[in-house]
Amino acid sequence: MALSPSAKPKVKSNGPGRPKDLGKRASILTAARSLFTEQGYARVSMDGIAAIAGVSKLTVYSHFGDKETLFSEAIRAQCQHMMPDDLFEHEFKGPLRAQLIGIGKAFFSMISTDAALATHRMMMAPGTGEAHVREMYWTAGPKRTQQAMADFLAARAADGELEIEDVVLAASQFFCLLKGELHLLMMCGIKSTPTPKDVERHIHASVDFFLRAYARR
Repeated sequence: MALSPSAKPKVKSNGPGRPKDLGKRASILTAARSLFTEQGYARVSMDGIAAIAGVSKLTVYSHFGDKETLFSEAIRAQCQHMMPDDLFEHEFKGPLRAQLIGIGKAFFSMISTDAALATHRMMMAPGTGEAHVREMYWTAGPKRTQQAMADFLAARAADGELEIEDVVLAASQFFCLLKGELHLLMMCGIKSTPTPKDVERHIHASVDFFLRAYARR
């Protein structure tokens, strides 16, 4: 995982906040996101990241300290890119079913990008990282989105539109339904590009199944 102290260059931090430093940090994170997603943790070197980012290895270490820290920050940035915080902040209009379909489309579109699929495959690959690194990925991405969905469901339940005892469990079930076999086929490369009709049918069926379980009787 992290390189031993003897393997790290000795650096002197110039302090965060300078525009030039922030630009270099962003370049390093972009390069790390790309390489870790494409190659996994074990195959990526700090030299390779530095080369892609157009900076020295000394600069990479001065910003992130070690490979594990950089990996953690890169995954966090990738999760933020894949699952932005404002996914549930805008107001969904129309009946509840239409609101759930809107959320379902946004979520499925998000997890079906090449970057999202590559990230999920990378996280499942041996040698990706220690348990706490995987926990960080879970907290920064899926758990955060699931909590936002749980808050949405709690509000709908308070309005009397849904009957849910455990909104966190219901949110997890909703996203599992949305992934379903179609997402698994994409992950396996069997059906890498489902048709819009297939996706539409899958999302509508998942929402209807969910509503049969939780719609107010």
